[in-house]
Amino acid sequence: MTDAPVPTATPVPTGAPVTAPPTATEAPATGAAEATGAPAAPAGEPPSEPAPRRVLDGSRSLRLLLGLAAVVIACAGLKAAADIVAPTFLALTLVITIHPLQRWMVARRVPRALAAAICLVVLYLTVIGLVLAMALSVVQLGQSMPTYQSQFVALYNDSLAQLDRVGVGSSQLQQALDSFNVGSLFSAVQGFLSQLLGATSLFVFLLAVLLFFALDSADIPRRLTLASRANPAFVAALDSFAVGVRRYWVVTAVFGLIVAVLDVVALVFLGIPLALLWGLVSFITNFIPNIGFVLGLVPPALLGLLEGGVSTMLWVIGVYSVLNLVVQTIIQPRFTGDAVGVTTAMSFLSLTFWAFLLGPLGALLALPATLFVKTLLVDGDPRNQWVNTLIASNPR
Repeated sequence: MTDAPVPTATPVPTGAPVTAPPTATEAPATGAAEATGAPAAPAGEPPSEPAPRRVLDGSRSLRLLLGLAAVVIACAGLKAAADIVAPTFLALTLVITIHPLQRWMVARRVPRALAAAICLVVLYLTVIGLVLAMALSVVQLGQSMPTYQSQFVALYNDSLAQLDRVGVGSSQLQQALDSFNVGSLFSAVQGFLSQLLGATSLFVFLLAVLLFFALDSADIPRRLTLASRANPAFVAALDSFAVGVRRYWVVTAVFGLIVAVLDVVALVFLGIPLALLWGLVSFITNFIPNIGFVLGLVPPALLGLLEGGVSTMLWVIGVYSVLNLVVQTIIQPRFTGDAVGVTTAMSFLSLTFWAFLLGPLGALLALPATLFVKTLLVDGDPRNQWVNTLIASNPR
């Protein structure tokens, strides 16, 4: 057996610089740079931002843009289908509101189909009764308006005198009247008739949707139980929405009735005609947040001006304002609690937004629709709970 040769160290020439071998930490970095083909950073310059972070920021911006585009498309679709979406959502909220009556009857061994039919009859009587009451009130108002002809003439002459004092003469008014186009009046009447026909079709569609929702409501509890096995958080959010929208409609109706009764008493005391009509208008407009009070105030205030002059009109405005401030602004929110639970600014913006998308019914459904969207996008996803701290009236 021969011994293996022992390697000898290579002699280093005198005066040559001695370099240390690369360390373990430097070698992989050099190899990674060579493997990826990335250029090495020049000495003295900070390293550039890692590529994964840039990709992450780019994907986040892309998701934001896609989300905004989806919102715009969804809003355009809602506006185009407003005649279907608005009455359908109204019917859904009404069926949800009356569902405790059905549950109470089923608990007392009433057949589910019979309980659903009874709830449907109650809804039909309520909706048709309100519409007929409004129609009869409008007819009554039209029949009583000719009796105020002398008051209108006196008010017209007084207005002309006031305008003449501020420099607007009768000749200028006559020019304005001469420039009035009669064709525009007919177009306005035609537009009103078309809107009336559209409202009638919406009403019939609402009754049909109520029928189908009421029939399907008997099987909804079982379906929600099955759905909760797959997504319990989302089903819990839907249950919270049902409780909130039910509390909103019931509390708003109760306080609207209280305000309407007080308005009728005040109008009778002030001698304003058609007090019951204006009480009914006040009850219905109470469901419209923020501006409903103004819509219900204008007609009796004008009649107060015709009946008793400026002082009577101011009394009507004062009584309505006090009742709205005390009942609807101070007392009612304490009972609604977190039914909708959005700030005043968010309430007004939601009114404007839904009225723009869904028309007049959108103003009526503004807060329930906002609650429904919040349920889908915020309450149903634990990652989005932080949004409540920005829009909730009482954030926790």
